[in-house]
Formats: sequence, C-alpha cells, structure tokens
Amino acid sequence: MNEENLESGEETPIPAPSGLPRSNVNMPKHVVNEAYTTMPYIENITASSFQRFYPFYLGQHANRTNRRLHLIGTSCVLGFLLAALVRLSLKPLLVAPLVGYGPAWIGHFIFERNRPATFRHPLFSLMGDFKLWTEVVSGRRSF
Repeated sequence: MNEENLESGEETPIPAPSGLPRSNVNMPKHVVNEAYTTMPYIENITASSFQRFYPFYLGQHANRTNRRLHLIGTSCVLGFLLAALVRLSLKPLLVAPLVGYGPAWIGHFIFERNRPATFRHPLFSLMGDFKLWTEVVSGRRSF
C-alpha cells in the first residue's frame, strides 16, 4: 500500500509480471476433477482425447494412499531416468518400469481396489501419471 491508500484503506493492486496480461494474475489454480470423483469408464477413447480420459484417470485415484504411491513411483522413475542420463547407461531404464508400476499397482489393488487404467490405456495412463505428478509438485493439486 502507498501513503494515499493507507489513509483510505484501499489496497494497491500488485502489478502484473512483465509479459503477462493483468487478467491472468491472481487467477485461481483450476484443475480438473479436483475432488477425484469416480467416473464411469469411457468407451472408444481416441488418440486425441486425453483431455476426456484425464478426469476418468483422476477418479480412479480417489484414495489418498493410492495417489501417494503413484507419486512415489513416478518420482523414482524420474530418478532412474536421470541416473540413466548421468551414467550413460541403459540399465536403470530396465528397472524403471518395475519401480514406477510396482507402487502404483499396489495402490490400485490394495487401497483403491480397482483395476489400473494401464491395462486398457497404457499411454494415456502414463501421461496421467506424469500430469498428476506435475500438478502435485507444482502445488496445483493436493497431495
């Protein structure tokens, strides 16, 4: 607040960062299916419909422990990918799927008690894992 606004009690708006329009500043962080509502299976998903698949994917991860196991598995996969790059070795890539899918499938079978989407839509499921991880790490979605 500046001196004039102190007297009137008005707040001075925070200026937009350079290159960012004012309308995008302080916008709420919107994420789809924020409550992880279970949704019916979507038949006939085409290659261009990940946006339709992702809310369904999130509904398959309503259990917090399942989500956390997915995040742990995805983080480990990223670590193994980094190790493969640093060591210039393919060996970490052989273990990465086990490290990633192991915790995720435990989460589905034991805690969520559903069938992983990986079995029907492996690519969209993998994309969903990384999108969920990105949203949580960036603070857009609760952990």
